[in-house]
Amino acid sequence: MYRQKILALIAVLFALGGLYFSYVFYRVFFQPNTRFTTSTAYVFIASDAGIDEVITDLAPLLKSPDDFRLAANKKGYSTRIRPGKYAVKKGMNNNELVNTLRARPLTVKVTFNNIERLENLAARVAQQLEVDSLSLIETLRNPDFLKVHDFTAETALAMYIPNTYDFFWSGSAANFQDRMWKEYQRFWSSKRTAAAEALGLSPVEVITLASIVHKETNRIDERPLVAGVYLNRLKRGMRLDADPTVIYAMKKNENNFDLQVRRVLKKDLRLQSPYNTYRVKGLPPGPITMPDISAIDAVLFPAQHDFLFFVVDPSQNGRHDFSLTLREHTRKARKYYRWLNKQRLYR
Repeated sequence: MYRQKILALIAVLFALGGLYFSYVFYRVFFQPNTRFTTSTAYVFIASDAGIDEVITDLAPLLKSPDDFRLAANKKGYSTRIRPGKYAVKKGMNNNELVNTLRARPLTVKVTFNNIERLENLAARVAQQLEVDSLSLIETLRNPDFLKVHDFTAETALAMYIPNTYDFFWSGSAANFQDRMWKEYQRFWSSKRTAAAEALGLSPVEVITLASIVHKETNRIDERPLVAGVYLNRLKRGMRLDADPTVIYAMKKNENNFDLQVRRVLKKDLRLQSPYNTYRVKGLPPGPITMPDISAIDAVLFPAQHDFLFFVVDPSQNGRHDFSLTLREHTRKARKYYRWLNKQRLYR
């Protein structure tokens, strides 16, 4: 009788132990372990993160970081951490969390435009991806890459077409550059390449001219007209006489790209620089900014006209007035300068 009681007690203890184990197993792996109220939260896992760093990043989202650690260890995630951006859904259990972190990194939207230098591009991209700006700028300037792909230090910016792209957050600087080369090749479709050839310009020369058009006007509907003027000047062997190139030359000469120039003065036109198109015929050595696609296409598909000059028309809210002759342009330019003086814009 006593032996039967002992056996019964042991059976009960085993049953209770089994129930407890089952409860712990269920809690650790299958009980919801999130504590945020939104439908989705996001976590970024760094490339050099260990399990402690992962748990630190996840802790604000979890009811029990300790249960997550236990599940991560049991499923082998702790030694096979994958960096990236991940979506954590409300109500996820640890089993789902580990599976997500192990296999489902998200892409992020990387956007850049209106950039004057590779340094600015590197800084902008580094704000959106894990890669740091120093390693990125070294990669973007890599002379071997530039030589293989027919770019120079002056034309390197032309390879980066402004847009919004999907990237994995933890990608390397080399991955970014290789992807941008592919996007550049994709952008230069047979239609665009044929248009450039018809103009007698290379893709880099098109982008260089487009960078001037971009700076001259932010009105997309005006850009084909402005591009047409500059193309007419190039055909006639005239200097471009583009104020934006003078401003760029001033910034480069002073090594200050934060310099604000609201008015180009006559003395500025004498600045010795290959970027000063008042002194140098043809295009500058490379783009003076990263032109919008609208500016690039404005050069490739310009408005057909005979205008050789243009100037801002203050009466048209900053739109430009186009002229066929220097005499007509000079008269309109004087009107514009009188307006600048009235606004006290002397620099």
